[in-house]
Amino acid sequence: MALLDDVIDASGGMTRWNSLKRFTLHLSVGGSLFSGAGHAGEFKDVTADGSTHTQSLRFTGITGGERSGSFQPDAITIEKLDGEVLQAWSNPVLSFAEAGSSALADELHLVFFCGVAIWTCLTIPFLLAHPDVVTEELSPWQDSTETWRRLRAQFPANLITLASEQIFYFDQSGLQRRTDHALFGMKIAHASWAHDSFGGIVLPTLRRIQTLQPDGTVAAKPVLMDVEIFDAVFE
Repeated sequence: MALLDDVIDASGGMTRWNSLKRFTLHLSVGGSLFSGAGHAGEFKDVTADGSTHTQSLRFTGITGGERSGSFQPDAITIEKLDGEVLQAWSNPVLSFAEAGSSALADELHLVFFCGVAIWTCLTIPFLLAHPDVVTEELSPWQDSTETWRRLRAQFPANLITLASEQIFYFDQSGLQRRTDHALFGMKIAHASWAHDSFGGIVLPTLRRIQTLQPDGTVAAKPVLMDVEIFDAVFE
C-alpha cells in the first residue's frame, strides 16, 4: 500500500526498524485519566525499556521513583527496584471498550494501560505492517490549512491495543499527526507532534489524548493523557 510505505519510510524505514531489538525511553506521562484515579504523579519522569518486536515493556521509577512495573500480555508485575515482586496479575484482561472510571484504579491496571499505550505508540507505524493487521486507506482529511492522509487499521486479538480499530492521520511528510479510536466508552483523538530522530527512527516526542466532539473536532479539555518523550535510544 503506497501510504503505508510512505509513512514507514518517513519514520526511518523497515530495514532500519528490523535491525533493532530494544529501546529505552525517558518520558513522563500524565493527564486527567491519571489524576482522576489518584495517580497524578505515578509516571512522571520514568524510564521505559522494551522490545521493538514483542509486547514487552518495563517502567522504572514509578511511584516517585520507588518501584518498577512490567508489562507483558500474560503478566503484569509491580516490583521494588531490587526486583522483589510486590504485586502480580497473571493473564490480565481489560476491555478498553467496556472499562469505565475504575479501569486505572490500582497500579497493576495502570501499568497494563501504560504498557499498551506506550508500546503501541512507540512501534507505530511499523506495527501496521504486521501480517495480521488489516489496513485500508481512507479519503484524506482536510481543514482550512492542511490535508492529512488517513489509514484505518484493524488489529488482531493476539495484539493488545487500546482499540481493535483505529484511524491514523499522516501529514504531507508522512509523519503521524493524529489517531482516532474509542477508549473507555469515549471517542478520543491522539495528537502527536514535535517529531525528532533517534538513531534513525523518527518519533513524535509529544502526544496528547483528548475527546472528540460529535462534529469530529477535538475538544480543548479535558486533556486525558499527556506523553512527553525526553530521549530515546534504540539498539
